Amino acid sequence: MITSSSALHLNYIVWNVESDILTLPIIDHSIRWYGLFWLLGIILSYQVLLVIFKKEYRPAELLDQLSIYILVGTVIGARLGHIFFYDPAYYLSHPFKILAIWEGGLASHGGGIGILIGIFLFARKHKLSFLWVADRIALVVPIAGACIRLGNLMNSEMIGTPTHLPWAFIFTHIDQIPRHPAQLYEALYCMLLFVLLYSLWKRPFFRNQTGNSFALLLILLFSFRFFDEYLKINQERFEDALSINMGQILSLPFILAGFILLIVNSRNKA
Repeated sequence: MITSSSALHLNYIVWNVESDILTLPIIDHSIRWYGLFWLLGIILSYQVLLVIFKKEYRPAELLDQLSIYILVGTVIGARLGHIFFYDPAYYLSHPFKILAIWEGGLASHGGGIGILIGIFLFARKHKLSFLWVADRIALVVPIAGACIRLGNLMNSEMIGTPTHLPWAFIFTHIDQIPRHPAQLYEALYCMLLFVLLYSLWKRPFFRNQTGNSFALLLILLFSFRFFDEYLKINQERFEDALSINMGQILSLPFILAGFILLIVNSRNKA
């Protein structure tokens, strides 16, 4: 069986999962799968970082402060990224909608920029190396990324292009067309990326070269994101007129920055 709310249909997987888990009667508010997976990503990321900080003899209080910077940076960056990258005209004409984050609208690339700003501010305040902090955050970004994409899957959003592959999903809340489960592809890739980065971090020769984990994350995560976009439908209509969509355009600077950092690191090591 797939799940209690999914079933095999011919050669495809029928995905008819409701985005709401339950509704709280007193406050008339729904608990949604997407929010639950966001919370799971935060908890798992914190626990992994706690293990890392303990092994490096860093106080847990430092991690608590870092977590606040990263969480705030992620949410604000993801929200502003969606606003300015995908639909600035609408939000400029409806400014109060900027705060309506519960209605949806978060961009992962904006979240990435927000994380970098959060790392910079935290590192400056505590007089730490930006790359040292970025290396540690890089280890858990794939965990959070996997959880968020699973949340997208539960919401039947960021759906893929049509396909007749046997593992295609039919997102019944959208249409009856078999599609690539692009969200699931990215979630599985993020899980593998975490295993790779964590395995490398445990090797002193790699861990001691500051910036390596961060550089690899930028290259590997956003390269996959670039190619996975070919298997997704565009989020906004204006992207149909572009040769590559907005997600791919925004991925390129991250990939380039990762290669530059690796090159600089290799020259410094030499």
